[in-house]
Amino acid sequence: MAVRRLWRVLVAGIPLGGVSVLFFSTRSACMALALAIAACRDSRTQSGAASDDFGDLVRVGAPPTRIVSLNPATTEILFTLGAGSRLIGRTKYDLWPDSAKLIPSLGDGIRPNVEAVLASHPDLVILYASQDNRPAASRLRAAGVNTLSIKIDHISDFRRTVQLLGAILRDSIRAKAVVDSVYRTLDSVRSATARLPRPSVFWHIWDAPIITIGAGSFMNELVDIAGGKNVYADIRGPSAEISLEDIARRNPDFILAGPVGKAQITSDSRWRIVRAARDDKIFVVDTLLVARPSVRLGEAAVSLANLLHPGALR
Repeated sequence: MAVRRLWRVLVAGIPLGGVSVLFFSTRSACMALALAIAACRDSRTQSGAASDDFGDLVRVGAPPTRIVSLNPATTEILFTLGAGSRLIGRTKYDLWPDSAKLIPSLGDGIRPNVEAVLASHPDLVILYASQDNRPAASRLRAAGVNTLSIKIDHISDFRRTVQLLGAILRDSIRAKAVVDSVYRTLDSVRSATARLPRPSVFWHIWDAPIITIGAGSFMNELVDIAGGKNVYADIRGPSAEISLEDIARRNPDFILAGPVGKAQITSDSRWRIVRAARDDKIFVVDTLLVARPSVRLGEAAVSLANLLHPGALR
């Protein structure tokens, strides 16, 4: 349970490794929303409503003008879609772009302060669809606040989320441009690294207990696109708690870690049983970049490729 909760916190935007609806008056807008919602997992649509990743119905009506985004990924997306001026609340971890810091912080994105959210009088609240956030979603809905709960755990989730938010904001053209731009960069990195040797990596997420990423994470997808191989890609979930002895047995070529994570590894003599730690083959990553499944996914892939394959991207 602790591991699952920690992962939910990570994907909601907390930089662990570093320290580590809607109302449409026109027929075309309604069609755009229907198409975007259809991409959501297990979604259902009804007249005037659609379901989110909790399976809860989301009202369909006028475009929101007072949005609380309690997920750094969706905050980044909203700014990129030109809706930053509609944001009236964020989490304390929403730090990009710099303009986001001017939006009032309402605290955490996991188990948020519902009273603080309600006091801001939003007409739309966006939550990360973690089970820990179900009570908050229920309370907000009970108070009459339109609430959209979505997961962005995979790169494909990014596409559908941008499409959905673009439809909500009545700017599906810009949403398509954002998605196309990100995917062009990802495809370019994938093409540049496709024929290169694939060094094995261990991604250090947390130190006590030691937690890493599995195949169920967009971060695993980024490693693959950047031309690496995650030594824990056999783990089906997004993350798992593992032992130092098992890391040594899998013998990764490199370790990926945030700056504090690297300091923890290099200062703890027990890590010397891992060859990559002993040989200081530890790459420091920007967790505010690589741990956010959002509009900078392409940039994140470039940064990883430059670490694993210096000079490959020209």
